[in-house]
Amino acid sequence: MKIAVVTDSTSYIDRLYQEQNGIVTIPLNIIFEQDSYAELEEITTEEFYEKMRQTEIFPKTSQPAIGEVVKVFERLLQEYEEIVCVTLSSGISGSYQTFCTAAQMVDEERISVFDSEASCAKQAWYVYEAVRLRSEGKNSNEIIDYFEKMNDCIRAYFIADDLNHLQRGGRLSGVAALIGGLLQVKPILHFENKLIVPFEKIRTRKKAIKRIYELMQQDVDEGKNFHVCVVNGDCPTDGKEIVEEIKKQFTTHVLSVSESFFGPVIGSHLGPGALAITWYMRPEENE
Repeated sequence: MKIAVVTDSTSYIDRLYQEQNGIVTIPLNIIFEQDSYAELEEITTEEFYEKMRQTEIFPKTSQPAIGEVVKVFERLLQEYEEIVCVTLSSGISGSYQTFCTAAQMVDEERISVFDSEASCAKQAWYVYEAVRLRSEGKNSNEIIDYFEKMNDCIRAYFIADDLNHLQRGGRLSGVAALIGGLLQVKPILHFENKLIVPFEKIRTRKKAIKRIYELMQQDVDEGKNFHVCVVNGDCPTDGKEIVEEIKKQFTTHVLSVSESFFGPVIGSHLGPGALAITWYMRPEENE
């Protein structure tokens, strides 16, 4: 069965991997005053962070226009029998509902839209598995059924260097941002019920990273095998240091370590200096 795999730009999947596996990515938009840019198509991640450094204007974001999503779905169904689409969390964006509405307008029997309840690397894990399962001959229902089992198999924790970005963007409560700013706390954040919430309040960035290593060690102690991805927001050196530390500390059970980035849309909410560590325990590798 020919299945098209679609995602939005906040999965930040490597462009070469997308091309090699035929992944179709629909961009969200980043807005500086009156100027709107399609993420990663009309503005690069490097250009975005440079704009962030040069201006005091807080950028805004917007979901794809429904008409654009409809066009993509219609085009793909001329070539493919089905579409599996993975979106960022419906708790922080209206994109999921836009994709669902577009599917209803085009052919909801042939289009499956899945809410990753996250973004970035955690969202990407679902896309990678869709590609793998497609290659094994699974149909869209089987892929979505597998997705439903994955959420409990993924851990994702991140640290924002400045909580004001999340607060101004409406992705974190004002109280939480105020407490973080006054005490210079670097809380560990995660997605819970599709929303970004504090996981633990840690005093320093260094201690927050150490605490995430401890959480990873808990899964190692339970004999879990997993794949790790380290995500950085305009601080690649920090990201690479974490990658090397993980390779050093976790010589067993860690099957692979990769790197990714916070692009313009998610970077506008987390700000420069954000870091995330996520790991995925594929069910078949833990039987």
